[in-house]
Amino acid sequence: MRSVPLVGLIVNDGKENAVAAARKIQNSLEDCGHEVVRASSSGGMVGFANPDQHMRTLGYNACVPEGFDSSMSLAIVLGGDGTVLSAARQTAPVQVPILTINTGHLGFLTEAYLADLDRALKQVLDNNWELEERSSLVISVMRGDQRRWEVLCLNEMALHREPLTSMCHFEISIGRHAPVDISADGVILSTPTGSTAYALSAGGPVITPDCPVLQLTPIAPHSLASRALVFSDREPVTVFPATPERLMMVVDGSAGCYVWPEDRVLIRRSDHPVKFVRLSDHEFFQVLRNKLGWGLPHVAKPERS
Repeated sequence: MRSVPLVGLIVNDGKENAVAAARKIQNSLEDCGHEVVRASSSGGMVGFANPDQHMRTLGYNACVPEGFDSSMSLAIVLGGDGTVLSAARQTAPVQVPILTINTGHLGFLTEAYLADLDRALKQVLDNNWELEERSSLVISVMRGDQRRWEVLCLNEMALHREPLTSMCHFEISIGRHAPVDISADGVILSTPTGSTAYALSAGGPVITPDCPVLQLTPIAPHSLASRALVFSDREPVTVFPATPERLMMVVDGSAGCYVWPEDRVLIRRSDHPVKFVRLSDHEFFQVLRNKLGWGLPHVAKPERS
């Protein structure tokens, strides 16, 4: 049994400011008697499978870094939104909460900025924080009963042809409901967290994180009848590519593989949500306003005289 609290540190090693901040955090935590386990965020960057090599048949829990387990009180993540998506794959399977510190640009998924590091660290040491759970998905590529590729997803799965401007056909089965046919450049299956990412750019609605739903959004659909659909996240989804050419699947913008006509993509809600550490009230509409400009008042400009 450990005699000191265990804290994780997940760092984007490609950013000098993140590496410098990690050094400062580790020193502060160890001075206060904490045991620190450091990992690179690259461990959660699954990448894209080479179609000429063996597929990644490992389960989604293969991204968990050595030394990370459920006894860890939290993990501090240093980087941008891409680093947060990577860290989610590394921590969700063992249910370690993450405090995200933005060292990137937009930082839509991050909790605090690097300039607030001292205040954030003090709150962590004082145990003055709360948890917010975000649903995640398990994305599996299946061929018959064989799992050919699998990864954990916080934002979205996008499936399309290469190049993206070529229309393709999909048969999509949602739970017990009758299958639907969609003709489009591609389809996006997203969580509420992912509703403000690629799905938003494709015309889908914004969904608040507390809604237990998934969103299906066609990319440039070939029919006025094909529009975004929101449904219960308790329903598993299967996507059958009804196109003779191979398709490209991209998960969270940083992982993916080719999907062949004989494959199917299985999407289901994970039993392991991503746990975010919140240092203050996480008011979602305020985040939308600050990061994306949603709900800003429209002020008419005076006419030129």
